[in-house]
Amino acid sequence: MSLFLFCLAALGCSGSVTTTSNNAAKPANTAKPGPVPVYGYEVVKSYPHDPDAFTQGLLFHNGFLYESTGQEGKSTVRKVEFDTGKVVQKVDLPKTDFGEGLTLFNGQLYNLTWRNGICRVYDVNDLKLIREFTYQGEGWGIANDGTNLYMTDSTHVIRVLNPETFRSSRMIAVMREDGRPMMNLNELEFVKGELWANIWHSERADILGKPNYIARIDPTNGKIVGWIDLDGISPEDTKRDAENTLNGIAYDAASDRLFVTGKNWRKLYEIKITGPKG
Repeated sequence: MSLFLFCLAALGCSGSVTTTSNNAAKPANTAKPGPVPVYGYEVVKSYPHDPDAFTQGLLFHNGFLYESTGQEGKSTVRKVEFDTGKVVQKVDLPKTDFGEGLTLFNGQLYNLTWRNGICRVYDVNDLKLIREFTYQGEGWGIANDGTNLYMTDSTHVIRVLNPETFRSSRMIAVMREDGRPMMNLNELEFVKGELWANIWHSERADILGKPNYIARIDPTNGKIVGWIDLDGISPEDTKRDAENTLNGIAYDAASDRLFVTGKNWRKLYEIKITGPKG
């Protein structure tokens, strides 16, 4: 019996050693993800932009820009010749409204308001009002992926909405590399499957500490997959007033062209993304 117990114990010890050895052969993955790439830009061409347009939303459709502007008493949704800056069609919002983001879905323009909790839907052909939705909280930027709407509200959270009901189906939290919430997500645009977001006052240390940055976001999980550094793109505009911030991204998918502008900027810029930087 003593011999049997000894052999059993030996087998048990042998098994323990084998297990430990196998675990030791699989070192833990301690590698940290690399930094998010930062891309630069080149200006391809600049065009006139209405300096009285406090740009909140921007999109490209059938050779024209569609733009929403803000401020009480001055808010509009407009159709613009992008190469001349001429407004060819316009609708004024009620004087108590502060217009915000704009997106085009199935021939209809969805326009948010800042604190009024109203999204108005217009026919893209004649800017006639079709219907209205109400929502809780603030409205900032809005875009769509062809199926759902994506809306920002000043926080780091993006709401995914049903375009027929304006009800939220899920929320996407966007975090910085340091784990902090990426606040002040603003105007949105879908570009080749990514959700690009202006960051209001990105130059502020408590927001990002880097002026005129655009976040490139994976819409499936909210991960920031890249930054676009547009610092210095329009110094004559951004130095006039603290609120003349970069805001407005329009992508022409048919010609693969990208346009950006800002609040009360005198110019619209067609740009080419470069990099990433080393």
